[in-house]
Amino acid sequence: MRAVPAVPGVFALRGFKETDEPYLTRTADLRRRMRRLLDPPESQSKRLNLRERVARIEYTVTGSEFESSLVLYEAAAALFGLAEARRRLKLHTPYFLRFTAENAFPRVYATNRLSKRGLAQMYGPFPSRAAAERYCDAVLDLFKIRRCYEDLQPYPEHPGCVYQEMKKCLAPCNIACTVEEYKAEADAVEAFFATRGESMLGKIAAEREVAAEAMEFEQAAALHEKYQKVKAAAALADELVRPVLEVRAAVVQKVAPASAEGEDLQEAALFMVQAGCIAGPERMSTLGVRAVKEQTSVGSSLFAQPLMLQAVPLEGLQVEAAESPEMRANEVLARLEAKASVPSDMALLSDHLSLLRRWYYRPEKQRAGEVFFPYADGGWPVRRILRGAARMALGEPATMADTDREGAKKIKAGAKVRVLHEGRPDVERVIEVAEHAQSPEAFTSRRTSGR
Repeated sequence: MRAVPAVPGVFALRGFKETDEPYLTRTADLRRRMRRLLDPPESQSKRLNLRERVARIEYTVTGSEFESSLVLYEAAAALFGLAEARRRLKLHTPYFLRFTAENAFPRVYATNRLSKRGLAQMYGPFPSRAAAERYCDAVLDLFKIRRCYEDLQPYPEHPGCVYQEMKKCLAPCNIACTVEEYKAEADAVEAFFATRGESMLGKIAAEREVAAEAMEFEQAAALHEKYQKVKAAAALADELVRPVLEVRAAVVQKVAPASAEGEDLQEAALFMVQAGCIAGPERMSTLGVRAVKEQTSVGSSLFAQPLMLQAVPLEGLQVEAAESPEMRANEVLARLEAKASVPSDMALLSDHLSLLRRWYYRPEKQRAGEVFFPYADGGWPVRRILRGAARMALGEPATMADTDREGAKKIKAGAKVRVLHEGRPDVERVIEVAEHAQSPEAFTSRRTSGR
């Protein structure tokens, strides 16, 4: 047991027979959890003890809860199968909005069933079904496509529905519009989902500017009100909500210690979400990205942000040491993109999206790690990813020490005070106390002094 590190990880306790089902779980402290299960049992204790049944221990050290969940899922899938792993981890397919483009009269509805045929027209994932339906209703209020669930067979005597009476539907059921008119409206809805509202917002903003320049202020006010309504509807979808095949993100987490001693290597773990599937982790060095050690939780963000420094190779070092942080980050991203692939198994895709949704939609204070989304052209924000990795390697900022203002008033004028930098004991400054530091009444404004 001394060889087991006291760090987070996932472990499996195996029995003497290969047919015995292993005990598989994750923990924040491998050594403590294993001792609880394998130490000699206490008298009259009802705690689970597997000391007499375990023949072999297997474990994997992890650096974060996100990595532990992924490793636990992969281990459970390898030992028990995908269905049992899904049941053990309580994974459920997230909800999406499905746009039925294959229908002559498309509609939009919330669903949690993935299919290869409709994967390109599914937008999500959402945190819940209520969130998906709320976003769907807000978007459909801006357009006039149908909301009925029937397999539509249009004919002139169709009774219609309440949305037709409210002028919120083009009513293709009783042939009140042409196929071309309905298709144009459906294409606008699909563009809204694909761009998360930018297609409609840009058009309304341009019309508003034209109306304002023509001094048609009533029309400009009406367009501004419509712009605000569209913006509120688009805000109901988080930045993660995209077409499933375009769900891409880089997730930065704390790295697992390289050895039992857990030395600080100034590295972070990088995961990649590609088409909904999670790949990684890859260790990414933050060498050359210097983060200010003496940052505080209430300090200025100017001094708390990591700085980019160019590494200067010395004689005798390898050529790789001269690589810039951006080059190393691009290499790590390229390796992750090579690992990631377009999902072919819908069950595996569903489980990965469920793990991603469970981590991403937590409250921000409870979500460990950082997530970064690609630019519109597909490129990655490399510098932002490096700064996030430096924050992961540095840890949480220290709390600023309390200032003794009453004690400062008792310091005599002319005395010298030695100021130490927290985190840098080799740097100090000697400051002479000003004469008026003792008497606050000496401070006068320019207006009262006549200067």
